[in-house]
Amino acid sequence: MPVNVPKVKFYNGNEVPIFGLGTWKSKPGEVTQAVKDAIDIGYRHIDCAHVYENEKEVGIAINAKISEGVVKRDELFVTSKLWCTFHRTDLVEPAIKQTLSDLGLQYLDLYLIHWPMAYKEGGDLFPKNSDGAIIMSDVDYLDTWKGMEGVLKKGLTKNIGVSNFNSEQIERVIKNSSVKPVTNQIECHPYLTQKKLSAFCKEKDIVVTAYSPLGSPDRPWAKPDDPKLLDDAKLIELAKKYKKTAAQIVIRYQIDRGHVVIPKSITKSRIAENIDVFDFKLSPEDITYIDSFDRNGRICGLSDTAHSPYFPFNIPF
Repeated sequence: MPVNVPKVKFYNGNEVPIFGLGTWKSKPGEVTQAVKDAIDIGYRHIDCAHVYENEKEVGIAINAKISEGVVKRDELFVTSKLWCTFHRTDLVEPAIKQTLSDLGLQYLDLYLIHWPMAYKEGGDLFPKNSDGAIIMSDVDYLDTWKGMEGVLKKGLTKNIGVSNFNSEQIERVIKNSSVKPVTNQIECHPYLTQKKLSAFCKEKDIVVTAYSPLGSPDRPWAKPDDPKLLDDAKLIELAKKYKKTAAQIVIRYQIDRGHVVIPKSITKSRIAENIDVFDFKLSPEDITYIDSFDRNGRICGLSDTAHSPYFPFNIPF
């Protein structure tokens, strides 16, 4: 039997499965089978993005499972993200339409601004000058948000939100818009617990979605001596206590904090293992213990854009 995943309610009454499949770094040749396996196992939430350059392959899998009668479209929750080169208000609608075309869908369940800072429009996804530095655009994310409200109004997506925004940026969006973000998708794991930002979002009735919950061990820029979260002896000890894997412990850690969590895998056995987290809960003491692992260990820093006035990591949270 497929796993039945609990849902979290957004402030607008819409619901999102608390657990889903991340597709960042899943290669086009591998991601179709991974998404098919995930849907067969019981995943109903698929997290995508234009910049991952695999949305066509994700769409093939989704539509195959709909055609087979394994799942109906309205039983799935599909997220995508607006990339930094499409931040101008007038570029948001063409961008979401491209994503919908790639995915073979009529609407998204959630569309996010991927990062608060804008890159030079047109051409490459990572436009660079002669010395290799990213070429920024001066588009204000408030203008981007106007475009997001526009595609929401047109029914191209059922919900809109942000990703990698800090507390000040979220506050600014709320004060200058008619629609509040439903979620802030942020890097979150025991080495980067995001306690303050999580508390801020909860206070604003904005759901936190945790990406890289396993510490993204397959990130391309990892150095051999970087700490590996899933090899942490304290975590392995905790996993033994619960008779679970270290990965299952850190996934459950997010769920017990009320966060939506989207671990990525392309391996069928791992995809099945990652969702097998609804038969136990961590004790409050163990959640506090895992909180103590925090070392501000940010993996996705995008430090080559730190010169942007909208770079999110220049304030505490």
